[in-house]
Amino acid sequence: MSPSPSPVLDPAQDRLRHAAAGRVRRARPDLAARYDLDTTEGLLEAQQAVATRAGDGAGEEGTLAAVVVRHVDLAAWVRSTCEFALALDPALARPWRRSFTRTVFLAGNPDNLRERFPFAHTGAGAAWTPPGPDKDTAALRRLLKTFDGPAGPPARPATDILIPAGPGPHGPGGRAARHRDLYLATAGCTLSEALVHLNHILVEAVLDGLIAPGERLTLRQIPRLTGIEAPFAALRVVAEPHRRGRLKAAAALTEEIPPCPQ
Repeated sequence: MSPSPSPVLDPAQDRLRHAAAGRVRRARPDLAARYDLDTTEGLLEAQQAVATRAGDGAGEEGTLAAVVVRHVDLAAWVRSTCEFALALDPALARPWRRSFTRTVFLAGNPDNLRERFPFAHTGAGAAWTPPGPDKDTAALRRLLKTFDGPAGPPARPATDILIPAGPGPHGPGGRAARHRDLYLATAGCTLSEALVHLNHILVEAVLDGLIAPGERLTLRQIPRLTGIEAPFAALRVVAEPHRRGRLKAAAALTEEIPPCPQ
């Protein structure tokens, strides 16, 4: 009887699984103990547990932020998202990180809502509520519809974005300003999905100390995150919608880019 064939190794899928598992372990080590994060199936089960709140633990309330979106310019939105995350009180940021920076995007005009709802940050045609229990944003979510951007992100050349220097509790203070590339995979990606992917990778990078005030990001929109030689400091990994059991990179933040020699 001939031996069973060895499983086909896929280094790219292994890399994506490793990145996704690292995100779960950092935010929820308890989930890492309950699910096999070395397999795609285990990762997806852990993600489903978070989505259905089954993984929150007994008596633990999930944390949510809401963003009211009037219009979107991705470069300005990236900058404003980082500003919001950099200014967060750690007491609010910690439970939100544990809830995997869960965020809902709502369609509306922030100018018409300022007096009724407490926003933590406004800018780039959007307004962010502070992260908190679901009930804190229930009235706002009942009032507004989910933001719907079914078309893809508008094409744009590589764009430099300077993160403003200012007071804030997150990120190492006093370090030399860094430059990183921020990639967004646009093939099959709607504008709504782009906001979700960029929100997670940016906010978590800020909370993990990868992005600090005064630093520079270069937003690069490309069809797929393949063939990039620069090492990644963070990856946003999601399931391939039409390929069962496969993962794909939706967004990425590179390691620090050394300055060009003078």
